[in-house]
Amino acid sequence: MTGKKSILFLFSGGCKFLIDMRRVIVNNAKAQTGSPDYMIREGVDMIELDRKQQDALLALARTTIAESLKIGGKRDDLELGDEIFKNKCGAFVTIHIRGRLRGCIGYIQGVKPIPETIIDMARASAFKDPRFPPLRAEEYDAIDIEISVLSPIEPVTDIREIVVGRDGLIISRGFNSGLLLPQVPTEQGWDLETFLQQTCYKAGLPPAAWREKGTKIEKFSAQVFGEKERAGQGQ
Repeated sequence: MTGKKSILFLFSGGCKFLIDMRRVIVNNAKAQTGSPDYMIREGVDMIELDRKQQDALLALARTTIAESLKIGGKRDDLELGDEIFKNKCGAFVTIHIRGRLRGCIGYIQGVKPIPETIIDMARASAFKDPRFPPLRAEEYDAIDIEISVLSPIEPVTDIREIVVGRDGLIISRGFNSGLLLPQVPTEQGWDLETFLQQTCYKAGLPPAAWREKGTKIEKFSAQVFGEKERAGQGQ
C-alpha cells in the first residue's frame, strides 16, 4: 500500500464501475425514458423534489452540456438556492436520442450536493461514457435528458423485501458488481426473478448467482423525472 486512494476500473456486463473509496460511478444501459416519478419508500431517508426543483435540475444538466459544447447556456441564470439542494445523495443522468441510449452515468452514493452531482454526471454521460463517442454539437438539439435521484442503499436479507417498480438493485460478488435502476424491470416487463437474473448479468455473473452464498444483494429507490415526459405533458 502506498497510502494513495485505491481506484478500481471494472468493465463487466456492459457497465463501467469506478470505485474510489465510497464513491461509485456506474454506467447503466437502461431502456427508454418517459417513466413516471417513482414512489418513495416509507422509512427510507430520501429527499423528494417538487416539480419546480426537478425542472431546475433538468435545466442545469442541459445547460452544463451546452456550455461544454460551447454552444451557449449560462448556469448562473438558474435558481438553485433551495435548501434541499444542499443534500448529498446518489443520482444518475441519462441521455437518449430518439429513444436510444446515448449515455448514462451516476453516483450511487451521495458524495456532493445535488447540483454539483448533476453537473458532474451530465458532463460524464455526454462526454465520458466509454460505450459512446463524446456528444457532438450537432446532436445537442436531439437529446432528451432524464435524472434519477437515489435513496440510500439498503442490504437485502430476503428477496421478498424487493418490490419490482419501486426498488433498484445492486448485486455484488468479489470484484464484480452490477446495478439496474428501479424503472428498468417495469419498462422491460420483468418479474422479480428475471430482475435478479438481469442484475447478475450486469455484474458479469451467472444468472443464478443471486442465490449463492457470498453474493450481496442491495436495493434502493429513486425519484425519476425527465424532459421527455414533460414534452408529453405539453410543457
